[in-house]
Amino acid sequence: MTSEAASETLLQDEEALLARLRAGEPRATEDWVRANTPRMLAVARRMLRNEEAAEDAVQDAFLSAFRALDCFKGGSLLSTWLHRIVVNAALMKIRTKRRKPETSIEDLLPSFLDDGHHRHTPTHWPGNADEWLQRDEVRDAVHEAIARLPEPYRNVLLLRDIEELDTSRVAEMLSITPGAVKTRLHRARLALREQLDPTLREDL
Repeated sequence: MTSEAASETLLQDEEALLARLRAGEPRATEDWVRANTPRMLAVARRMLRNEEAAEDAVQDAFLSAFRALDCFKGGSLLSTWLHRIVVNAALMKIRTKRRKPETSIEDLLPSFLDDGHHRHTPTHWPGNADEWLQRDEVRDAVHEAIARLPEPYRNVLLLRDIEELDTSRVAEMLSITPGAVKTRLHRARLALREQLDPTLREDL
């Protein structure tokens, strides 16, 4: 099957599924929820770092999706549309939860000498990041480093680098400018690298 034929088949399957969901067919609803729940839970867990909150966010997202089915205009897969709703639900949970004191981003960024050079020479990161991230200790260090980022920077990093949403979409979700997204992402990446440097020095 050619790529064009495969795309046409996928589009037809999506249209048929959407029609069944809009008609309220119990089997279609059950199958769609079952097929998408694991991936959507993974998205919510990455953002909320709490199992109960993640499950609540996904449940809220499905309810919102079912209420908005008649407004779905196409242009993307249903799963992509649902992903965006889950991200929005998770962001809503983050905004409404009790605020806890957070480390300043300035405390996590690398320090520089008066001449502009790094105070500590950064470790050269391995070329094959996929193999490197298979190591449990490195993967755990990455998760912990992301969790230590202040919320505004963590959200941008998760949405851009983990969920792979584009800058304009992230700006819309967070109600900030695209320029602010780029600035926060740059600083979040610097802080992440600074935190991971000790692990890399030991692991390489």
